[in-house]
Amino acid sequence: MINRVVTGYLEENCYIVTKDNNCIVIDPGDNIELILEKIKNYNLIGILITHYHEDHIGALKDLLNYKKVKIYDYKLNEDEYKIDNIKFDIIKVPGHTKDSVIFYFKDINSMFTGDFLFKESIGRCDLGGNIKDMKDSISKIKKYNNSIIIYPGHGDSSNLEHEFKYNYYLQ
Repeated sequence: MINRVVTGYLEENCYIVTKDNNCIVIDPGDNIELILEKIKNYNLIGILITHYHEDHIGALKDLLNYKKVKIYDYKLNEDEYKIDNIKFDIIKVPGHTKDSVIFYFKDINSMFTGDFLFKESIGRCDLGGNIKDMKDSISKIKKYNNSIIIYPGHGDSSNLEHEFKYNYYLQ
């Protein structure tokens, strides 16, 4: 199950993925009280960071003070990871930032794209990234199934089919 918590003045999407009694938090941007309220009935088993801009990690220290768990981010290799009963792949997608990654959950056909990919847009490349890396990363995700749902760092969810059709930057 996926829960979205919109945090902070930039309305960043923090996601909570739950399975059985476990949960992981993706991009704890702000509003730690709200995040803790949403996870209070679950066992926090990991934190995933799509990139280290402040609006995506503002509540990270507070969340680690709540429970010390491993952080999964760009420092890890592109590979499949399993935390207890939750599996995901890390896909490195520099462009918005050098440290941008996507977390792909095959079991639930979902990608958490941070600020790399939005509904009908992409992230800015002038905040620590560059356009060449962004183009290379865009070509990398074109091999994935069109039915995959994307959950971006801001705004509404979408799917790759819609993005390949209507997102100017993916054509």
